[in-house]
Amino acid sequence: MKKNIFFYFAILIIYPSCNTKSHEKQEDFFPVLPFIQNDVADVDTNLYPIIKIISKDSLNADTFFVKREEFRELAKEFLEIPDLTLKKYKKLFLETKFLDQSLNRVIITYRPKYPEKEEIQRQEILIDPDYEANKVKSLIIDKTIVSGDSSIQKRMLWQIGKSFQITTIIQKSNDEERSNTIKVVWNEIQKY
Repeated sequence: MKKNIFFYFAILIIYPSCNTKSHEKQEDFFPVLPFIQNDVADVDTNLYPIIKIISKDSLNADTFFVKREEFRELAKEFLEIPDLTLKKYKKLFLETKFLDQSLNRVIITYRPKYPEKEEIQRQEILIDPDYEANKVKSLIIDKTIVSGDSSIQKRMLWQIGKSFQITTIIQKSNDEERSNTIKVVWNEIQKY
């Protein structure tokens, strides 16, 4: 049965990429932003305990309880990502689909055609094909911001219904690389 599921997903992933020029119909990009907005709305309307874990340069971590009213502000960076489903982004980003049998995940990746012109360097959606009708498990977003002699990389991970994490790496010329990570956990706080 499991082989049939993998075969089905392989066909779904490979078939659209086999289009000929006579069938040039661009598929819609996967809607990442609504998954994040749904989780934020869920936290807004429930009484989950929320914790924030902050670590700097991979050293000590500090843990804080967060008020529900502060959650949206902490998630702001995710809520402000560009919506790649909008028509203007379809010409700027490339989509790839892959069935990773070792992870048992369908992975949909978006990368810019011209990386030097875009802040978003990657958006990745990980889907569990065996769980609750192809449930989205994680969203990964990589951003790069270059300003003068410094660059900032943001590696962002959203675990649907559980947590999010933002790792910021700052590199200035003639200076050491610095990093900090903020992780926010809700709905599964007992694991931390």
